[in-house]
Amino acid sequence: MPMLILVRHGRSTANTAGVLAGWTPGVALDERGAAQAAALPGRLAGLPLAAAVTSPLQRCRETLAPLLAARPDLPLHPDDRIGECHYGDWSGRKLAELADEPLMNIVQQHPSAAAFPGGESMRAMHTRAVEAVRDWNARIEREHGADAVYLMCSHGDVIKAIVADALGLHLDLFQRISVEPCSVTAIRYTPTRPFVVRLGDTGDFAGLALREETTGDRGGDAAVGGDAGAP
Repeated sequence: MPMLILVRHGRSTANTAGVLAGWTPGVALDERGAAQAAALPGRLAGLPLAAAVTSPLQRCRETLAPLLAARPDLPLHPDDRIGECHYGDWSGRKLAELADEPLMNIVQQHPSAAAFPGGESMRAMHTRAVEAVRDWNARIEREHGADAVYLMCSHGDVIKAIVADALGLHLDLFQRISVEPCSVTAIRYTPTRPFVVRLGDTGDFAGLALREETTGDRGGDAAVGGDAGAP
């Protein structure tokens, strides 16, 4: 079965503003995110990609633009199922404000029971994303062969949910996974089990240094939607 390359979009204006973007329109890459996207073709140069699948949101399309320019024959397929979680009434709000919402503790500790007001549940996000991967695995294998490699560009929580599924983890444990902006995660699927062969690889070890925003009272919590990465 195919190898899946998961790319989180580059750092966005919402990431640096500390805002939960969700499906809010007009969220673009910031200057660092654009540089991360520009470096992506070189990082993936050794991979014979058969296709690219993307979240329809602007920040994902901007992340893939340099790769598509470098590989004009690479087919691109938008798929809403790997779009960001629908955060509903939380969309566009500051993460610092949301930290005091009672629901945030459920999101952190028991995400399989978390449903966003006016939006979707994390369980529904997990289901649609994993179903998308299963469908694309079958299609890529059918059209390009069992050894094919393809790419998906998506969002932090969505990628974490796909990785949790590949690792056989319950969704309630997916907050233990971290993927930075423009990080690359690789999953090799086989008929019997998946193998996670890269996880959140940015090639930038500066991001491992403890940052000020991770040392406060809520330092043990996961960044909903994904953090902003290294400064």
